[in-house]
Amino acid sequence: FIETKIMTDYQTIELEFSDTGIATLWLNRPDKNNAFNAEMINELLQAIDAVEAEPGVRFMMLRGRGKHFSAGADLGWMRDCAALDYNANLNDARELAQVMASLAQLKLPTFAVVHGAAFGGALGLISCCDMAIGSVEATFCLSEVRIGLVPAVISPYVVQAMGSRAVRRFALTAERFHGERARELGLLAECYPAAELEDELVQWIDRLLQNGPQAMRATKVLLQEVKNGDMSPPLRRYTESAIARIRVTPEGQEGLSAFLEKRDPAWLPKSR
Repeated sequence: FIETKIMTDYQTIELEFSDTGIATLWLNRPDKNNAFNAEMINELLQAIDAVEAEPGVRFMMLRGRGKHFSAGADLGWMRDCAALDYNANLNDARELAQVMASLAQLKLPTFAVVHGAAFGGALGLISCCDMAIGSVEATFCLSEVRIGLVPAVISPYVVQAMGSRAVRRFALTAERFHGERARELGLLAECYPAAELEDELVQWIDRLLQNGPQAMRATKVLLQEVKNGDMSPPLRRYTESAIARIRVTPEGQEGLSAFLEKRDPAWLPKSR
């Protein structure tokens, strides 16, 4: 049995912490297909900060309540924004950009689970996560041009996830594509039939829980520094110091000892 602590101070999202060290951030406007508005954007920023501050969290999952992951931006909210002046719109854009940056820079692994529709800005949320899985039937669309807009603040993250050439096609045509194509493009790590998604998710969670929590965080920081892998003398020095630092940590010593002694490391959840 896994105990879960649920944070209740939100109206448009839910935040759960399990005793095994999993944070689950749910988009929770199912009646609006989890489309985000100013309130959700603000609450997402609060929740990401709360996950960062919570001790013992190993990784965070991002999911959507109801039939869909997220329909992107709430059209009613977008219509209201369009009636405001440039500076007000700029402030809204900066808030959404901060959500993407905060999610991408979160100092622990992040994992999106996608079902139903993922449109517009939802692709930004998925792209900002370190990994994503989804259903074969999930539908993806960079839909902004259909309503006369552009995928602005999400574009750097989506290009990183899918590649420039693919993003040019799908951002300019607003074509819909499904789970298999999302996997081929790199947006999803894997996709599964919808009926099997939850069972497969359990396997992903189990694999992540086997890993050293601090080692996963250190690996994320390392890969953010490495970026595209262009070697330079400073980067070489950084990688050398990174492995030296982790080897002498209690977790690094425990992991090596457990492997050599053919036993489970201390960080493995007892309820596994």
